[in-house]
Amino acid sequence: MTAPRIAPGTRRDVGPFAWGFAQVAARVSRTNPPNLFLTMGRQHKLFRGWLRFAGRLMPGGTLPRRETELVILRVAHLRSCDYEFQHHVRLGRRAGVTGEDVARVEAGPDADGWTERERALLRAVDALHSDQDLDDRTWTALRAHLDEPRAVEFLLLVGHYEMLATFLLTLRVQPDRHR
Repeated sequence: MTAPRIAPGTRRDVGPFAWGFAQVAARVSRTNPPNLFLTMGRQHKLFRGWLRFAGRLMPGGTLPRRETELVILRVAHLRSCDYEFQHHVRLGRRAGVTGEDVARVEAGPDADGWTERERALLRAVDALHSDQDLDDRTWTALRAHLDEPRAVEFLLLVGHYEMLATFLLTLRVQPDRHR
């Protein structure tokens, strides 16, 4: 395991808000205080803004929670981001994502068992990951299932988790330990 490039901060490093938030998150997730929060929390103002933005996408978004988790898992899988993937396997269970779903996420949008809507979402994730754009066919398939506000939210969700994977992978943030 590679050492983190920026170690998770102490209370002094991250301040009382990020520290307190990480402690509560640890209790809820039954892990150590999340390394993501204690690393990102070193930049106090950005952490607060990021937390607000991220919370509007998940869990506060308008897309069904199960679909949100499928999208996040696909991004994490494509990015080979174990931290993000394992965290959302656990969160996904609470939203109805089964072990079979996780295996299908890894297999991709052409795997058997997806609904037409889920397949459209996952194909759009794959296209955004590989091309940073959607061709007209993929866009039309996506829009058959999402109205304009949800299409905007979907694009921000995918982009956000791509960004988060970059943060986690580049800084070598270590997975959280389960208690």
